[in-house]
Amino acid sequence: VSFFSSRGPTGDGRLKPGLVAPGERITSAAAGQYRTSIERAQFPDSDGAALYIEDSGTSMSAPHVSGAIAAFLSVQREYVGQPDEVKRIFMSSAISLGRDPNFQGAGLVDLMRALQTP
Repeated sequence: VSFFSSRGPTGDGRLKPGLVAPGERITSAAAGQYRTSIERAQFPDSDGAALYIEDSGTSMSAPHVSGAIAAFLSVQREYVGQPDEVKRIFMSSAISLGRDPNFQGAGLVDLMRALQTP
């Protein structure tokens, strides 16, 4: 969990974060303003090349969680359209980091454990 991560509880007492996922110094496809900046630099032999950038924050951790949920739903089709049940499964199958719940939420997302949760 990064030093800049938001922590709970929220003003109305809810747990924050709900889950944690990798989100610091993540290499990802460059898009939007990042891609434009790289293209403007006109690096030699980069025309048409895939462009990547390293970034940190929820914009990097949210895709980890979304991808895990998409993979889960591709196998466990009966949960499609049941977001509360999917959340329950992911929260109950997360791996505790041994930290305060207001620092780690339910813990680290674990797709394999989620797939094995009844």
